[in-house]
Amino acid sequence: MGEPKAGLALAGRPLITYPVDALAAAGLVPLVVAKESSDLPDLECPIVREPDQRTHPATGILAALDAAGGPVVVLAGDMPFVPAQLLAVLARLSGPAVLPILAGRAQPLLARYEPSAATRLERAVERDEPLLDAVRAIDPLVLGADELAGFGDPDLIAFNVNDRDDLAAAERLVKAAPTR
Repeated sequence: MGEPKAGLALAGRPLITYPVDALAAAGLVPLVVAKESSDLPDLECPIVREPDQRTHPATGILAALDAAGGPVVVLAGDMPFVPAQLLAVLARLSGPAVLPILAGRAQPLLARYEPSAATRLERAVERDEPLLDAVRAIDPLVLGADELAGFGDPDLIAFNVNDRDDLAAAERLVKAAPTR
């Protein structure tokens, strides 16, 4: 995208502040995991740096588990519309992993992980296995449409910013939402 995604402006705020604020509103302590070379805006939360060389998405989850010393709720930094209420529910559930299915897609980067999942996630990193395959091997508690019905539009919750078109769409969505 030509610049670090976390710092991209969305409605006048860095993109990363949306998930950080949602985690805080859920009563959780936000912790940002970023590559060593990633530029981040000023944040009022702890930042954990992970090696640039390890590009597997489970690397960030492992870093968060290690830093937290207990279960973590994971929320990708490019998902600006996840409601705090969903994050609070994820935090209260238990099992090696809790995996929502939104808009027909499993969301391993909007999920809850316990330290017992670390061995399987590390194996996925070492073997370069897809994250979703590793999470499914953990036998996660799966939250489907019925369990997620009260949290809002699944497409909006699962929305993530991957390119400039997504950023423009997110900008329109923020402007259209009266409470954002």
